[in-house]
Formats: sequence, C-alpha cells, structure tokens
Amino acid sequence: MSSLLVDNIGELVTNGIGADPLGIRREAAVLVEEDRVAWIGPSAYAPAADHRIDVGGAAVLPGFVDSHAHLVFAGDRAAEFAARMAGEPYTGGGIRTTVGATRAATDGELRATVRRLRGEALRQGTTTMEIKSGYGLNVADEARSLRIAAETSSETTFLGAHVVPAEYADRPDDYVGLVCGPMLAAAAPHAKWIDVFCERGAFDVDHARAILACGQAVGLGLRLHANQLGPGPGVQLGVELGAASVDHCTYLSDADVDALANSTTIEWLSGPPTCTVATLLPGAEFSTRSPYPDARRLLDAGVTVALATDCNPGSSYTSSMPFCIALAVREMRMTPAEAVWAATAGGARALRRDDIGVLTPGARADLVVLDAPSYLHLAYRPGVPLIRQVIRNGVPQ
Repeated sequence: MSSLLVDNIGELVTNGIGADPLGIRREAAVLVEEDRVAWIGPSAYAPAADHRIDVGGAAVLPGFVDSHAHLVFAGDRAAEFAARMAGEPYTGGGIRTTVGATRAATDGELRATVRRLRGEALRQGTTTMEIKSGYGLNVADEARSLRIAAETSSETTFLGAHVVPAEYADRPDDYVGLVCGPMLAAAAPHAKWIDVFCERGAFDVDHARAILACGQAVGLGLRLHANQLGPGPGVQLGVELGAASVDHCTYLSDADVDALANSTTIEWLSGPPTCTVATLLPGAEFSTRSPYPDARRLLDAGVTVALATDCNPGSSYTSSMPFCIALAVREMRMTPAEAVWAATAGGARALRRDDIGVLTPGARADLVVLDAPSYLHLAYRPGVPLIRQVIRNGVPQ
C-alpha cells in the first residue's frame, strides 16, 4: 500500500472535532494511504511514509466541494453580461440562448468545455464538483449532457426542468409530462440527483413538486433552485420533500428561515445529520448585480449553509471557490471561518457526503496546500492565486 506524508503544516483545517469550528491543528502532519486519510497528528510524531511533501509551514485545508455547477454547455454570453453591467436586469431568459448553442454542439465540443472548466476548478482547489444538465431540454440532449458529465463527476444532476424550452412555450404542462416521462427515463441512468428551477418564469410549485416526486420515485436525490429572483414557495417545498439542498435563497421570509433551521434529521448513525442545506451562490449576485443573500441571518438561525460557484455561461461564469469565499465574507457577512467551512464541509453536507470536505481518518484524501500561512488569506487576499498544490484522492495533481 503506497503512503504519502504531508508534513510541516503550519495550520491544518480539519473540520473535525476541535476547540474551534474548523478543527484547526498547528504544526501538524497528515498521513495518506492510497486514497484515504490514515493518520493526523503533530509533525514531531509523524510516521514514516513512502513519499513525503514538506509544505514548509503553509496552511492546508480540505479540498473545496462545489455542490452547484452547470458545466455542460456551448456558446458564450459575454454580451449579456455587458448589458447587465450597463443596467439591464437579469431575468433568466438567456438560458434559452445557451440551449440553442448546446443542442447544436458536438459531443466533443461539450466534453472539451466540461474538462476545461473542471480542470480550471481543480487548479483552484476544488476536488469535488457537482455537474448539472439543463441546457439540452429535450430527451436526447439531456441524456447526452449527463453522460458527458458522468465522465468527470459522480455527482451528476438532471435539470431538465431548468426552463420551458421555446417549442413548449405555450404548453408547459406537456413539457412537464416530457420531463417526468421519456426525459427522466433517459437521464436517470446517468444521474444521482434531480433539480428544478422553481421560480417565476420557470416552474411553479405544483410543477416542481410533480417533477421532484417523479425523480424521487426512480431513486434520485432532490435538489432545488429556489427564491433567487423573488419570494416564493421553493424553499419550503424543498424542506417539505427532504431535499438535500435548496440553492440561491436570496429572498427569504421568516418562515423560510425557520423551515431550513428546523430541517435537521438524524439519519446517519456514524456521520453528520442530514438536513436541507441552504446553498448560497454569490457569484450569481456578483454577475447579475442582484442583492446578495443574507448569510448572517441564516447562520444565526442555525441553518446549515454551503457555498458554491453556480458556474454557468450566463449568470455566474466563475469556477473559483476562493473567489466565492471572498465574496461571502465581504458581501454576505460571513466570517472567514464560516465561509471556509461552507465551501468544504458545507458543500459535502449539500451532497449528503461525509467522506469529503473534512480531513479526518477515513476521509477521502483531498487536500489543498495554500501559498499562505492561514486559511484567513483566502478572504484577506482576494483574487490572488493562493492554491500552491492540490492532492486529490491521495494523488498530487
């Protein structure tokens, strides 16, 4: 069994049991055997290993877990971004532009985009990345989007209910029937999750409920885009159905916050409790000049919060979790510690995983070495390329 010792760590974020929320250890070392963390302790007592990486007092943290991304697409919407920066409001209508380009693209073109963006994210410390479909919106293109996504990630999400495509504009009920029938049948073998954009201009609560119920019936986990463009029933629907995550959460009532805070259920005897996570996507607010979610309000109420990029060509064309951490601290009133936890362990909770987002014995050996002495620098030095090295599944990248 091959082993690797990551040694001389000045500050180690474990997200495990400790005196602080990040479970920080000083002057530490991590022993990796194959693809798992085998031991954590003081550098002075580190065991021998086949290979050793001396990080020279740098900070090390778990790999980022990006639980919301749309990587399977073609085309470019830079002009739309420029128009928003000139004052045009964001409505979500540009999704149909990407649908047309995606349908016209070859498998090779879509695959190249996914691999380019996934590689970009990995270089910035993202070791786990969820990938959605949602730019095909017909049976064949949704199925091929998920096949291509599954080549890169095991966390794949069927988002046939992204918007109603142009050819069904006057027949939304018929489109929901397609999503719940032939499209779901073609997509489910390549998907782990199902998602719905429950929003004005997309799918109402009744359609969202029907689609999620159909996905759940064939064994898919539930996710939900909710309350991005205005108040609505999406968050409470997600909690009611036991969704792993409701994402965006920009416009929340007190009842929405209470529902999220009360959603925790103990289901894993040996792992964290499950709950409906509020996944916040500050890149979208940055790129649309929209109000940011009030993370402080959620955290103070006891809601589990995750951060993700929402990487997509229209409303958040970033693959950088460090950028999202900096935005969360500056614009959403999160502390640096809360933002780092949300980008690692919080993302893992949003995917109902207990083997990632943490550095504890038995966890997957996903480590990020910073070119900095502390995790604080991720927010303190925004825009600076601080990711010195990434180790994924125990393998230096």
